[in-house]
Amino acid sequence: MKRFTFWPQAYLGLTFNWGALLGWAAVRGSLDPYIVLPLYFSGVFWTLVYDTIYAHQDKEDDVKVGVRSTALRFGDLSKEWISGFGIACISSLALCGYNADIGWPYYAFLTAASGHIVWQILTVDLSCRADCNRKFVSNKWFGALVFGGILFGKLAT
Repeated sequence: MKRFTFWPQAYLGLTFNWGALLGWAAVRGSLDPYIVLPLYFSGVFWTLVYDTIYAHQDKEDDVKVGVRSTALRFGDLSKEWISGFGIACISSLALCGYNADIGWPYYAFLTAASGHIVWQILTVDLSCRADCNRKFVSNKWFGALVFGGILFGKLAT
């Protein structure tokens, strides 16, 4: 996709997160769009956050070989775009939790996950490959917080 569009991270998000739809359908036997669609789109937006940060590591090489990415598309406005995707991710997760009637621990964990995304965006040095990689790798903690919220939120209901 990097050869065809400046949005390969969006394509990645749409494909990677397809598992949310498939997993829900496999476990529940049907799709509840009020729960599954916000879950799916939260994953797409999260992918746009972490993979745009990741793409900043490769932007010089991408220019040399003539491929595209959101890092190149957004340029100096990357943090603003990433912030918007982060807000959309957290908002979608909150809507998903509300529609799924998940208990209060979910929102406590989601608050911590929000803090993690804010920390990433505020502190990432998009011109430093090593820092972009550190922030990209730190997304395991974002995922762990969301998972913990779902687990403990469901146990509380």
